Amino acid sequence: MTLGALGYVVLEDFTTLDAVYMAVITFATVGYNEVNTLSEAGKVFTIVFIIVNMGIFAYTVSVLSSFLFEGELRKVFKNLKSNRDLSKLTDHVIVCGYGKNGSKACEELLKDNKEFVIVESNEEVIRSLPEDKRYHFVIGNATLDEVLLEAGIENASTVITSLPEDSDNVFITLTARELNPLVKIIAKATEPSSEKKLYRAGASHVVMPDRLGGIHMANLITKPYVIEFLELINGVNDSKLVLEEVNHESLKEDYKNKTLRELDIRNKTGATIIAFKDDQLGFVFNPHSEKLVQDNDVLIVLGKAETIEKFKATFVA
Repeated sequence: MTLGALGYVVLEDFTTLDAVYMAVITFATVGYNEVNTLSEAGKVFTIVFIIVNMGIFAYTVSVLSSFLFEGELRKVFKNLKSNRDLSKLTDHVIVCGYGKNGSKACEELLKDNKEFVIVESNEEVIRSLPEDKRYHFVIGNATLDEVLLEAGIENASTVITSLPEDSDNVFITLTARELNPLVKIIAKATEPSSEKKLYRAGASHVVMPDRLGGIHMANLITKPYVIEFLELINGVNDSKLVLEEVNHESLKEDYKNKTLRELDIRNKTGATIIAFKDDQLGFVFNPHSEKLVQDNDVLIVLGKAETIEKFKATFVA
């Protein structure tokens, strides 16, 4: 309308009020008479002005229709809700890259009810996420400081970076370590030479899926029953066995600073203590019944899902 009014002033020498009036009635297509008889140039300008306005109107209607009828409005509200929820998260996990490894990591985190945020640059990947899963997400390049800050890096407990390029994972590791010196960083590496670089950049753990896959396939031949047992405790093949870790600080007050014999976990819940993480000695497998559970110690508990739930209900605060 501003450009239309300006056109009438320039082409027809209308006053400002007359020019604005002409622009408004032309835009509104109400059919009032012209202020003055238009010249040939004025008529051509009016034709173009009407066609442009019709195009703008048609585009506006299509955009509003898509928002109302194609779910765009719901997606906008979903994004706003997700961003509001992100600001409340603490001790969450940031998963950089929703590819083969990232998506599997998210599934496992979801099973354990662990809060996490996905950082993905491909918006179509985010749009394809199931509606029934409580995924938080940030659309953007995870190598940028502002994107990690939006994902809550300052309050996060862990960063999983699983981008296809090792160089991107190194860069994310450097950035995350700078923004949060205490965060745990688990990085994926494809090339063996990238492993040392990731550790130098500040990674806490480096995972090489190809190497692990090769070792697993070889062990299926050389140690098939060991692998079968490991798959059972890792929840592969819909196993009902669950492996859980419990810190001494998580125990109820009545069960702190007690020996394993005094806790009597197996008789009370059916769960088994298969290992013990001692603050001084490290891991102790098949610990003695007189082993004292004290500050900073961790119990590694194995059992069926129902026995682990019973263990948590009985011993965990």
